Amino acid sequence: MTEPAVNKAAGSTAPLLEVNDLRVHFHTDNGVVRAVDGVSFHVDAGETVGIVGESGSGKSVTALSIMRLLEEPSRIAGGEIVFRGDDVLAMDKERIRSLRGGEVAMVFQDPMTSLNPVIRVARQLVEALLVHRRITPEAARGRAVGLLGRMGITSPDRAIDNFPHEFSGGMRQRVMLAMGFGNEPSLLIADEPTTALDV
Repeated sequence: MTEPAVNKAAGSTAPLLEVNDLRVHFHTDNGVVRAVDGVSFHVDAGETVGIVGESGSGKSVTALSIMRLLEEPSRIAGGEIVFRGDDVLAMDKERIRSLRGGEVAMVFQDPMTSLNPVIRVARQLVEALLVHRRITPEAARGRAVGLLGRMGITSPDRAIDNFPHEFSGGMRQRVMLAMGFGNEPSLLIADEPTTALDV
């Protein structure tokens, strides 16, 4: 499925993201589960790509693999993930930390567990911005308020100081969308981002 990169000198660019023959295994007491088995695709800058499959088919595992967020007992058994020409699987901790939430962001499927329940939304949004931007906390808060407003949260200047439990599931999902868009990532991975939205 992946096409070869076009010569940059010719005016085109290589894909933003390339996933080649990705294989992810879960090692359990009952043996090895091949959660992802030979997935390949690429995403060009400005392109929207959808991965479709039944529940349990490996969509979320593929997304988490790109972010290197898989936990035991899972492991990437083979393949490659390349972002802007860099091997994601070979990145050290510092590089992968700068990648996550900066150049690549993810909106997780379950907003109920994605936000820290004992920390106000303001702090969670502002911290995500300060990690990747050279701005003051005041500027980060202003940006966070603006993002919440763009995501459809009414009175964002007041709502930002709420705890996550004070929002409905749909509003928490909007907070996660604001966090995902916050640092203007080159690649936004959205794992069923509208599942909990109040519409």
